[in-house]
Amino acid sequence: MARRARNYFLEQQQGSSELKQWQFGIVQGATFADLRRESAHQLLEINFSGYAVGGLAVGEPHEVTCEMTAEVTALLPQDRLRYLMGVGKPEQIAEYVSLGVDMMDCVLPTRAARHACLYTSEGRVLIKNARYAEDQNPIDPHCKCSVCRRYTRAYLRHLFAVGEFTAAILATHHNVHFYLDIMRQIREAIGFGNLAKFSSEMRAKYAAGPA
Repeated sequence: MARRARNYFLEQQQGSSELKQWQFGIVQGATFADLRRESAHQLLEINFSGYAVGGLAVGEPHEVTCEMTAEVTALLPQDRLRYLMGVGKPEQIAEYVSLGVDMMDCVLPTRAARHACLYTSEGRVLIKNARYAEDQNPIDPHCKCSVCRRYTRAYLRHLFAVGEFTAAILATHHNVHFYLDIMRQIREAIGFGNLAKFSSEMRAKYAAGPA
């Protein structure tokens, strides 16, 4: 099926004057290392533009996700993008990067925002908690997003409390900005050789649970 899809894709690209697209082969195999390796080897023979690691965001332990990801990325060429599908939590992203992952996607920052969970440089903030009713601080004092520059925790909590849809929009804007800033910090940490330190610090900040 993957070979048929690749052949069809290449046929459609021939003679096209439009921007060329990339097609990724998705490595599967659940939590079985031998199946993962076999899937990767067969996809490599087809020669995709990039390779994705799929089926690892469906409830298995984080340690298993890392184990299976490492099995696959060790086999994938470093000159092709390696994409881990459906991850991850803020404290996990740097660890995936250290395993050779170039790209990730996840619904978490937007889904969490709709449920009043905000990600910050100090950990998770459950903004509906009563402790924020009079809190005049920004969501994250270290964040430069437009929400943190303009609104207080108390105001955002009020929006959620009265069922105002703007609350989810503002929370989503902040969370997406926070994720993008994590990636910026990861690139910076790689440049300075501090990726392991950055990853350890992120895990420590989120180990205590939400406030």
